Amino acid sequence: MEKKARALIVWGTTSGAGKSWLATALCRWAARRGVDVAPFKAQNMSNNARVVPALDGGWGEIGAAQYFQALASGLAPSVEHNPVLLKPERDTASQVLLHGRVEPGLSRAGWRERSELLAATARDSLERLQRRHELLIIEGAGSPAEINLAPHDYVNLQTARWAEARALLVSDIDRGGSFAHLYGTWALLPDDLKPQLQGFVLNRFRGDPALLAPAPQQLEERTGVPTLAVVPMWRDHGLPEEDGMLDEAPIGRGPARRRIAIVAYPHISNLDEFQPLARVEGLRLIWARDAAALEGVDCIILPGSKQVSGDLAWLRARGLDAAIARHAAAGGPVIGVCGGLQMLGQTLADPEGHDGDVGFSAPGLGLLPLATGFVADKHVQPARVCFGATDGAWHALSGVEAAGYEIHCGRTVALSDAARPVLHDPAGLVIGWQRGNVLGVYAHGLFESPNVLHALYGDTVPTLQSVFEGLADHVEAAFTPGTLERLLLA
Repeated sequence: MEKKARALIVWGTTSGAGKSWLATALCRWAARRGVDVAPFKAQNMSNNARVVPALDGGWGEIGAAQYFQALASGLAPSVEHNPVLLKPERDTASQVLLHGRVEPGLSRAGWRERSELLAATARDSLERLQRRHELLIIEGAGSPAEINLAPHDYVNLQTARWAEARALLVSDIDRGGSFAHLYGTWALLPDDLKPQLQGFVLNRFRGDPALLAPAPQQLEERTGVPTLAVVPMWRDHGLPEEDGMLDEAPIGRGPARRRIAIVAYPHISNLDEFQPLARVEGLRLIWARDAAALEGVDCIILPGSKQVSGDLAWLRARGLDAAIARHAAAGGPVIGVCGGLQMLGQTLADPEGHDGDVGFSAPGLGLLPLATGFVADKHVQPARVCFGATDGAWHALSGVEAAGYEIHCGRTVALSDAARPVLHDPAGLVIGWQRGNVLGVYAHGLFESPNVLHALYGDTVPTLQSVFEGLADHVEAAFTPGTLERLLLA
């Protein structure tokens, strides 16, 4: 009989309930018990992506959550762990990637029309992982109770059937309404999947768990499903929170000595790479959506963008362009990463519409003498980099080595020697330029490097491995004794 891994799927009552966080913790808990465990998410919708090996030996993209889940499992992340990735480009359109590669035809197709092919791709990866590993920790998407989508829901419903997975249902009790969310989700589950639901998890609880009684007991009487864990609120666990970071007020540790503003345009991408800054003692991260938010800050970051043209127009409409220019003119440091780098240049051109609208052409912010053109071929690769001679606000980066990654369709060239090359990719191509206190780089992930954090701020943050251990400890303490052994090992 062919080997088939045990499986547990983590469903949520809503997006943002804590599925990614819990799945990562369970991956590490199982791995440190000696279990050959792997993560899986059939489809992720996120502009936070990481570069991993593709099936053909090249490079592809997966959602950041599955990247970290694989590392927590002790595995090299692969496109198999997240075979379908949707990267939103605007409110009504997403770029579709299968096994890490863009599929333009599917990106233009309707959701229902493409679901059958996406489901087949996901199932292929699931079955390969089932043959290779002892246990799969599967993350659902959104809610499994979206009854309008149920016939095509291969991410929550079909995956649970294919894997014959036990299921947990997690709800964010800090938002309120958790018992109604749990009961309603259970009630709307297909009848054949209700027996697979092993327990409810109340996430981000603040207070004395004894005060929850008698609600968990009453919920179990109505559903037959026990509440297996009440997970305490833990804000500073260190795992990137994906898009949830944008919902927070200014964040940081200790008394604020420096304020860093991240421009939060609508199509922001890879914002999770800035999470380590929130753990540096004395820094405050501010999400800037208007010019007033940039007043008095010490540094401005223009992050990546999934639609540079639209985000540049948004930025100008809110007067952020003038505020950024004033900050730079006063000697304040500015850094643009990927799409942010492109915006800092003098010109942007997209004649074929690979970034946004066909025929787009516009001036950039003009803070770096660079020109960017968008092409069909997306550049995706890991990038072990070393800074050349930098000066001014960025002088501390001179000679600093870091591991990063590149994901971009733009091709950028310098228009004059005033744009000084300061960063090269492994092939020797220039991927970073500086003029005065303005720095632009194509490499994502630099602020996740201990070398960069120490050079700029004289501080370090906990390693990913220590973060994973802390997550596993936190979750193990929250579940009733013996529950995780029964769910994951039996």
